[in-house]
Order: sequence, then structure tokens, then C-alpha cells
Amino acid sequence: MTDFLFHNRRAWDDRVRRGQAHTRPARDGALAQAAETASVHDWVDTSLAGQRVLCLAAGGGKHGPVYAAAGAQVTVVDLSPRMLERDRHIAASRSLSIHTLETSMDDLSALESAQFDLVVQPVSTCYVPDIRKVYAEVARVLRAGGLYISQHKQPACLQAETPSRDGGYRIREPYYRSGPLPESTMDTGHREAGCMEFLHRWEQLIGGLCRSGFVIEDLREPRSNDASAAPGTLAHRSHYLPPFVAMKARRVGSKGTPSESIETTSALWVPGS
Repeated sequence: MTDFLFHNRRAWDDRVRRGQAHTRPARDGALAQAAETASVHDWVDTSLAGQRVLCLAAGGGKHGPVYAAAGAQVTVVDLSPRMLERDRHIAASRSLSIHTLETSMDDLSALESAQFDLVVQPVSTCYVPDIRKVYAEVARVLRAGGLYISQHKQPACLQAETPSRDGGYRIREPYYRSGPLPESTMDTGHREAGCMEFLHRWEQLIGGLCRSGFVIEDLREPRSNDASAAPGTLAHRSHYLPPFVAMKARRVGSKGTPSESIETTSALWVPGS
């Protein structure tokens, strides 16, 4: 197992032990209204009975149980065994059928091609250095015409510092960078303490998805901003730097592994040239 995978598996196992953010299972209300909860910006048909759903990098008992309660055939993939324990516990206590698989989001070799009708991925691609591998695996396991709904951290949000200076936030990290971000020592709402994270540029997030055989049908920026909130909080910071982006993409045709992205400095794209 590579360093970043080992590091993040250990970090998320520890987060489960501490009961930290994003490790808490779905509440009773979400399960009681499972179809509505699973709709995700009204992107998902509420008639999920019999649908084959992959909850990717989505352990913790929050996503898988909701889709299973809505009637879907659910597989939950996660790197952390303790996160998957949450799914199995909720499934057993609620008599839900959920298959769990411990693996990285960029290695779905244990799953068959064209196996799923819907892939749902909450914020998690920041934990792998190469998002193209994730997209390629999702494209392989999703049937033609299937939906891929994913949420990601916006790059500028990861570039900026957390403390507020004069009501704003200073950019500290380069946009064109390699290697992991400096590790966060505290949970800030847009960073998880102890995890190894990587910044993905818009060209990689959106262009990479299109080159992997998907058509983007919708894009949303989930709102969590509040100008009157205390400086440094997620709500205040989000008024300046939206933290997340959600995308609805449809798998089209048949396409292999996406090609290498092309870096260009062509003068055709320089303003004023």
C-alpha cells in the first residue's frame, strides 16, 4: 500500500474512534425518508428499487444505508475498515442488505465492468493524487447511460489560509503544485485534521471527467455561506471561498482510460493577445 493510502486509512480509522466529522451514520429521519434523502439536488430518480448503486469512498453508515432503505442494491467502497464497520452495523440493525468492499477509490479491480446504474461519491477525491485514475475506474464499472454524482473540494478553497485577515483570506498554496498539501492540524470544515490531501485543478476536475467518457449535465455549488458569521468559521470563509462543487455526469458510449491532460501556454488563450 502506498504512503498516502496507508496514511489516510489510518487517519480515517482514528477519526471513527474519536467520533469526528463525517464518521457519523445516517439519522433515523434520513432513513425514514430514504428516497427523498437520496435524491441529491433532485438529480436521482426517487424510484430506486432494484437499482445497482455504488457508494464510492462513502463509508461511515451515512450514504449506503439510505440508498439501501430506498430499495437499491448497494455496494459501499471505502479505504477505512472502521468506516465500513459503521455501514455493516447500520445494515444489521435495520435489516438492510449492503455489500462492503475495503479498497481505494482508484482501484476497483474487484468489481465487474458496467456493474452499476448509479455511482455516488461524497467529497473524497482530495485524498488521492491522481483523479484520472478515479474517473477511469468509475467509467469502467458504470453502465453506459448510468449516472455519476460526485462532490469535490474546490481548488481555491484548498489554496487559501484558514485564519481571516481583515475580513478576507489570503492565498498561500500555488494552484500549479505537486505533492500533498501541508497537513491540517485541526478540523476546519473544509479540511480534515490528520489526512493527506491533494489539490486538483478545474481542468482535472471537469476536463478529466469529460475525457473519461462522461457528459456533465449539471453543476452546483452547495451553499454554506454566512457573511455575518464569525471570521475563520466555515460559514464566513464560504462567503469568500465556496468550499465544494457537486457534479451530475452521465456515462456515454465506450471509452478507454483517459488520455494525459495537455498543458498549454498557447498565446491564443492569453487575454489581450
